[in-house]
Amino acid sequence: MDPSQSEQMLRLPAEVCTDNLEVAEPEEREASAVLMDSGRGSEAAPEGPASQPTREPEPESSAKTSTPESKVLLKQADSLASRGRLREALEVYRRLSERQQLVAEQLEQLVRCLAEHIPPVGVPAPSEASCTASRCSATEEALAAAAAATEVWEGFKCRKCHGFLSDPVSLSCGHTFCKLCLERGRAADRRCALCGVKLSALIVAPGWARGTRRGGQQPLPPLRVNVVLSSLLSKLFPGPARASQLRHEGNRLYRERQVEAALLKYNEAVKLAPNDHLLYSNRSQIYFTLESHEAALQDAEIACRLRPMGFKAHFRKAQALATLGKVEEALREFLYCVSLDNKNKRARLEAQKLLLSFFTPSVPGPSQEHSPAILKLLAPHPRLKEQVESMATEGTSHNLPKLSQENLELLHCSSWGEAAEQGDGSSLMKTAKLRVDGQQDDMKDPPACQAMKPACGISRASFDVSDLECALCMRLFYEPATTPCGHTFCLKCLERCLDHNAKCPLCKDALTQWLALRKYSRNVIMEDLIATFLPEELRERRRLHEEEMEELSNLNKNVPIFVCTMAYPTVPCPLHIFEPCYRLMIRRCIETGTRQFGMCLGDPVKGFAEYGCLLEIRNVQFFADGRSVVDSIGKRRFRVLQQGQRDGYNTADIEYIEDQKVQGEDFAELMGLHNCVYELALSWFHSLKSSLKIRILNHFGPMPEKDADPQINPNGPAWCWWILAVLPLESRAQLPFLAMRSLKDRLNGIRRVLAFISRNQN
Repeated sequence: MDPSQSEQMLRLPAEVCTDNLEVAEPEEREASAVLMDSGRGSEAAPEGPASQPTREPEPESSAKTSTPESKVLLKQADSLASRGRLREALEVYRRLSERQQLVAEQLEQLVRCLAEHIPPVGVPAPSEASCTASRCSATEEALAAAAAATEVWEGFKCRKCHGFLSDPVSLSCGHTFCKLCLERGRAADRRCALCGVKLSALIVAPGWARGTRRGGQQPLPPLRVNVVLSSLLSKLFPGPARASQLRHEGNRLYRERQVEAALLKYNEAVKLAPNDHLLYSNRSQIYFTLESHEAALQDAEIACRLRPMGFKAHFRKAQALATLGKVEEALREFLYCVSLDNKNKRARLEAQKLLLSFFTPSVPGPSQEHSPAILKLLAPHPRLKEQVESMATEGTSHNLPKLSQENLELLHCSSWGEAAEQGDGSSLMKTAKLRVDGQQDDMKDPPACQAMKPACGISRASFDVSDLECALCMRLFYEPATTPCGHTFCLKCLERCLDHNAKCPLCKDALTQWLALRKYSRNVIMEDLIATFLPEELRERRRLHEEEMEELSNLNKNVPIFVCTMAYPTVPCPLHIFEPCYRLMIRRCIETGTRQFGMCLGDPVKGFAEYGCLLEIRNVQFFADGRSVVDSIGKRRFRVLQQGQRDGYNTADIEYIEDQKVQGEDFAELMGLHNCVYELALSWFHSLKSSLKIRILNHFGPMPEKDADPQINPNGPAWCWWILAVLPLESRAQLPFLAMRSLKDRLNGIRRVLAFISRNQN
């Protein structure tokens, strides 16, 4: 094929080359959102103007009108390709091309199948091995300059665009992205690229619920930059931070069609951040727009090496190769783009156009010289190796030329082994990712490519602990949480503030809706940052926290005391919590894992009564305004030894009390008394009105059964405490029963109360 004809045929549409820095059209980006979120798709597109919608190409000529026979052949070719029988499929496609009944749109199935078998990044196909070697030296100088620069810590890269975090915004799920990356995907169905939670459920800002969109949908709030993280990034990485600003300025100039001015911005940005793949990828598109195709190819290759799994870099490399007439290399790159994002129509269509050129003879007469070349692109795939070798020996019977010995040697040398599973395209991608991550690599990287391996250049001395201190406790962040207004605090410190007032402690923005959602996730980047660069300080901070939790877990000293009502062992005690001090107390009981606190009656002189009951939290129901309903049940009785206070609520050192056991004649007397009083209590309960019995049963549950041995429980029979809770006695009259250590005295007291109530009823 004549190079000039190839260049004319492969040149991309002008509106795609000159209008913006984005590859995928808006509807295509929407279609590929799932793949991008899972890490297989392209990086988030740089800021740019709206793209022209892609129109499906019309039939190229009336001579290519499908006939019944051509439809059958096409269906047969697609079926063969889908089953991996590519050699036979290519033969059928070639026959269709000879009849001039093959158009690019009909090669979609072939492109998908070829894309599944494209070799992973880092393994050059035989047809491009020599070309790659020649270009490697051309980019070695740029790669070496990039490696010499300070590499940005991996944690400071956006997980959406994989570039330096610019204006970082932390979502309530704990993940952080560039502000522009989030603004480009603000539709209601957009999800966090890492955890998959809907952004509409994560992004909650002050006043977000005051207005609604058409159809009753709530408008998405403005995104707030993480103040602490943004300041830290500017301090540690002034070069990349400035380069990120220049990138945005360059994108704005590009949208305004000031391409030369945009190029100057990107040139300055590359000097400041020579390891940023986005800068090279976007500058490649600018060079392409300026028709500097060699420069565009060089920048695209650097971007591909910096981020081998990046869709855009490979697409821009492919379009530069196609324009330069390097058809086989361009086809391989387009196929690799399809393997990265199989829903991107643009990459698939360009691959189909190039494939059609392989089947279309440049001169009249039978010519199938490009059919083996297609398979040579895929030669490193172990499953296709056999097919290519058979083509070398059986090519004559299929009217195909034999492969040369040189190509067969390249086939064996470049085979990337047994890592891929048989015929599974997804396994190929997994293996490619393993190679990129450095977990599985049987081949040696070229020296220039080895220089690109990242090495974090941040020194521990660069960090000032004061940059990562909570503004509330003035200590190193522990379990940092970032509010929608962009301020970060220790999670426990923030919760204590929200107990008193649902506003940000610093800027006073309302956090009512955030409190209602209770999405208190820890900031992942800041946790990793502290663990990586301040391990000793974090160890000390964790030690203090664990000591505090251990102290709070002690159920003998400084036990939290809820001063409210009477509580009894085995009897449910529902509570409505609304005071800030008790919100904190209940939360601490849950965090320590004890889930227990004491309940005592109030005392005007002592503060609270000398005897009480330990309650265990069974369930907590939280409300949007911070209030909660606690379902608790009595466990053990105790006596207060010493009173105290902690953070606004009462505490006490306590000792637990139990019933004294008796034996012999005393036990027989106790059994008789136990049976008698139980029958009296049961008779009294049944004598109550039906409405009153229903209320009692709903609140306290049914009366417990009589125990065979009343001394088996250290606190005595459960029915005794149930009847005491039900009897119409004042709290001060009930308190002595809690303090009794003699079951006999408690039973006699209950009998006297029942007799008194029965006389009054009669």
